[in-house]
Order: sequence, then C-alpha cells, then structure tokens
Amino acid sequence: MEIKELCQLIQTVSKSNLSKFFYEENDIKISMSSKNFENLAESFTVPVGQPSGEANPVPLTTTEVSTARESLEDLSSLNTDVQQEGREKGKSGHQITSPLVGVFYSAPSEEAEPFVKIGDQVKEGQVVAIIEAMKLMNEIECDCSGTVAEILVQNGQAVEYGQPLFRII
Repeated sequence: MEIKELCQLIQTVSKSNLSKFFYEENDIKISMSSKNFENLAESFTVPVGQPSGEANPVPLTTTEVSTARESLEDLSSLNTDVQQEGREKGKSGHQITSPLVGVFYSAPSEEAEPFVKIGDQVKEGQVVAIIEAMKLMNEIECDCSGTVAEILVQNGQAVEYGQPLFRII
C-alpha cells in the first residue's frame, strides 16, 4: 500500500461514523479505533519483519501520525485545487458523478478495452465504468446522451461519493 492510498484510507475512515476499522493486505495490518487523528497514534500499526519472517505490529508515534496527517492535508488540498480549477475554467457539459465510495475501473477486466474513451459517443443508460465497493462491482451508467469530453479519474483510483468521473458534452 502506497502512502497516497494510506492517506485516502485515513481520510475516508476519519470522515465515516465507524468507531473501529481494521484493514489487512499481505503483511500490512492497519487498525483504527477512533474518529480523531489525535487518538489514532495508539491504533495505527505497521509490520516489522522478525527473523522468523513473521510480522509484528508496531504502533506509530504521534510524530508519524502528524506527518501522515500533513501528507493527507497536502493531497486533499491538491485534489480540491484541481477540482476547483476545472470549475473555474467554466467547462460546459454534464458531469457523471460517483454514486458511491469505491475504486473506479474504466474496463470490465485488465485485458479488456475501456468502456469509453474521450471522443466516444454515449447514450443514456450505457455503462461507462465500474466502481468496486466491498468486493461488489457496480456498473456506472451514463445519465445523458452526448460525447465524452473528459475522463476525470484514472483507472484503479479510489473515488468518493459525488466525485465527478466524466464530463459529457
């Protein structure tokens, strides 16, 4: 898991109403048991390899959590700046937004062609992407007819509820 993904995970969980969260992938284990960043120092863990090859979770320090928080704030402000810049340019058209939090996929599989590309004509009801949430694949349908002017997210990117995905003109 890269730091950007970790920061997105921290942001998503901290904004939710969850009182506890646990994530495990390969030898990485993350557990959060508080909504406040100040209390997360005790609950974040990262694996440290032992000679036997087993991972031993070690709590992060308050400084490490603060550094992660600063990185998260930098990423959040960057994302907001990019979205604001797009709005300020007064781009016309209709935006297709994410109906849920998840991971955006532009194609049905890694080997397949994307559902749509910039310049493609789309019809109302046509599948334009998939968002994976909790191991469920949710088809995203176009809610208008037109031409794909922009694809605003990258394949495999985590998206939030209401985040613009496409601009259709």
